[in-house]
Amino acid sequence: MVHIRFDGGTLAVDGLPDGVEAPGCEADRRTKGHRAFAMHHAGLVRWLVERGIPFEDAVRKPPTWTRVWTPAGTARTYQREAVAAWKNAGRRGLIVLPTGTGKSMVAEMAIDEVRLPTLVVAPTLDLCAQWYDRLQRAFGPNVGVVGGGRHEVTDLTVTTYDSAWMTVDRLGDRFGLLVFDEVHHLPGPSFGQAAEGSLAACRLGLTATPERPDGAHVRLDVLVGPIVYRREIPELEGEWLAPYRTETLQVHLGPAEREAYDDARAQFRNWVDASGLRGAPWDRLIREAARSAEGRAAMRAWRVSRRILEGTEAKLEVIDELLRVHAGRRTILFTNDNATAFEVSRRFLVPALTHHADVAERRRWLSAFSDGSQPVLATSRVLNEGVDVPAAEVAIVVSGSGTVREHVQRLGRILRPLSGKQALLVELVVSNSHEEGTSERRRGHAAYQRD
Repeated sequence: MVHIRFDGGTLAVDGLPDGVEAPGCEADRRTKGHRAFAMHHAGLVRWLVERGIPFEDAVRKPPTWTRVWTPAGTARTYQREAVAAWKNAGRRGLIVLPTGTGKSMVAEMAIDEVRLPTLVVAPTLDLCAQWYDRLQRAFGPNVGVVGGGRHEVTDLTVTTYDSAWMTVDRLGDRFGLLVFDEVHHLPGPSFGQAAEGSLAACRLGLTATPERPDGAHVRLDVLVGPIVYRREIPELEGEWLAPYRTETLQVHLGPAEREAYDDARAQFRNWVDASGLRGAPWDRLIREAARSAEGRAAMRAWRVSRRILEGTEAKLEVIDELLRVHAGRRTILFTNDNATAFEVSRRFLVPALTHHADVAERRRWLSAFSDGSQPVLATSRVLNEGVDVPAAEVAIVVSGSGTVREHVQRLGRILRPLSGKQALLVELVVSNSHEEGTSERRRGHAAYQRD
């Protein structure tokens, strides 16, 4: 007789016949039995049944779901298609939809379809608060929260990725459905444990951009399931997303900035070439640079070159002109770093939202932005993802990374449809600099290929 029980995010499996290799199971020398990640529970049980192997399953069964769903509106055609595709895929998999197209409604539909205790995982406390409010309206009171100093677990609970993986040993047997918002975060070194250590057979991942630069998104097939439904921004523009256009404006460094930039770039490139590291991954460059004084000096020069491009006076002058042209329109100024966000804030007397701002401060400024009393915000990266700013019309990308995801997320901030809205994203790029290559890389998405 095979015995299965949940044990701190794993399955303790005793009594497997000698020489039999069961799904996900490895020999456990401590117990003389076998051990598997909890996510293999459904597959292991199915495997035992198919082979007629008698077993006792001591894993806790999810309690009966009694909540009644009260939707805030009518589901859109593509939302119904997405949930149907997910259901047909065994209630596992990723749904990829652009920002602003109602992924939260898709999650509600999936929760009501499964009708099992559900854990919703989001990347930030701000997003958890948004999910909490939405789920309270949709499924009634007593929604649980784990994270931010709270530990209240109910049959419908929201949590952060950080809290999810740190508590999976205790909560991994409490839920039948996992919903991962912004699921591209999940394959990280620690976060993936939130999926591995859970018994939940039903899993839904939501994102606008599943692909990761490090290639780790391939793990999502195992942790959550494959992509089962996908729509891109151009497909939904006009009807479900605001019509938009994008522009790239070239700016030019002043003579002193140009000389300093060229000197810093030359120092960095000379070290890379002398070290035989041209084309090497960035993490390797950092490791190698730390090994010598020359390498450390080269990295300092690289940082100098970045600061010049990100904070050049030429960009500030263009921002001033753009704010005059678009006066009164809700505008977000995106930067790559806090220092530039604060400089923009001081120069134009607008709030700067960075990770230093607490939740109350963010909510206060986002509320002012929404009602128009503060129509311009500067931010580094905290508004890249998840925060709902439907009034935003104009995005000015002062600086950013080369990742496609970030650029698509920033475009997504301004695509919430409103009557008469014409969204605009303007990207500022220093000519004859490495920003030109960065711009080309991050525009490698269908959303930027139709202008």
